[in-house]
Amino acid sequence: MKSASITPSRPKWGGTLTERERFRRQMHRQPVDRCFNMEFGYWADNFQEWPMFRDHGITNNAEADIFLNFDRIPVVSTPWMHPFFPEEEISRNATTRILRNSEGLLAEVPLDGHSTIPHYLEASIKTPADWTRVKAERFDRNDPIRKTDVAAILRQHPNDRDYPLGVSAGSMIGRVRNILTVEGLAYSVYDYPEMVEDMVETHCVLIEDFLDAVLPHVKFDFADGWEDICYKNGPLVSVGFFRDVVVPRYQRISAKLRAHGINIWWIDCDGDVRPLIPHFLAGGVNTMFPWEVNGSGHPGESLDKWGPELRIMGGVDKMVLGRNRAEIRSWLESLAPYVARGGFIPFCDHRCPPNVNPADYLYYLDLKEKLFGLHG
Repeated sequence: MKSASITPSRPKWGGTLTERERFRRQMHRQPVDRCFNMEFGYWADNFQEWPMFRDHGITNNAEADIFLNFDRIPVVSTPWMHPFFPEEEISRNATTRILRNSEGLLAEVPLDGHSTIPHYLEASIKTPADWTRVKAERFDRNDPIRKTDVAAILRQHPNDRDYPLGVSAGSMIGRVRNILTVEGLAYSVYDYPEMVEDMVETHCVLIEDFLDAVLPHVKFDFADGWEDICYKNGPLVSVGFFRDVVVPRYQRISAKLRAHGINIWWIDCDGDVRPLIPHFLAGGVNTMFPWEVNGSGHPGESLDKWGPELRIMGGVDKMVLGRNRAEIRSWLESLAPYVARGGFIPFCDHRCPPNVNPADYLYYLDLKEKLFGLHG
């Protein structure tokens, strides 16, 4: 569906500030008219199972943001791997298919196509020789696709726009984990540490090239990144590795961002991120997203602990959204003091799953507006 043809199903929250002013002020703990209104998105299954999406032809998260009339918050990014691996089916049985995906992984996926985390069987990169080959083929700094069209960005997102615009600061270790697999990364850190560090460095340099091209010309309001380097019990790499290998690259990127006035930088990381917070902060990352409650606990606990250094976006327990309205209300009310304090924007702590009753989800959105929208 074309975005221009989508009719919003809900009125936009009222306000006296522009979306850009609101986001910047809220993340800097300055007074605002009301909370910035956004959500992280939905599982693919929601677009088939929820009548409000299915019956209105809403098929993806970008369309859902327009349909539900959330505040706008786009991000400009640069290619990562190019070209990707060609996707191909290797084999299938009665219930599953084995695919080689775009990142070169052999993945076992359900034949019926329902949403689930694939079971990864094998990576294309296992040794330093593999990495040397893939790096030359798919991570060439001089690939013409990496030449940023700054004029096109400014045509789409002029510097006098009224909504916040982010610049992607990439992924230093999460995408390395992707292309090695969790098991492959665990072994490679010890068997081939120089290879892993070169993978991190390669991604850092590509991002630095991109930032050097865009930061002098485009007035961004924040930076974002993606790692997913934690699970429910903590980091997938040692804290020492993260501190010694990842953080110095963050610091290089942070220096470029701050030199151009960008001092809000969020990282999308699931699981229990708390052991890494001091190291994220040391690297210049000051905002955690989407704050998975079942890994990291109530967001207020860490906001109290780390004070004004830390910001959080997310933190609405998706498990609570799937229970009942009383628990939804109780959870949102527990977040209210932190929304009022600033530096915290609440939304579902990951893609909202299809087990959430859509009527309860709309209740949640209405209650969010009642508690955190414009008053008076």
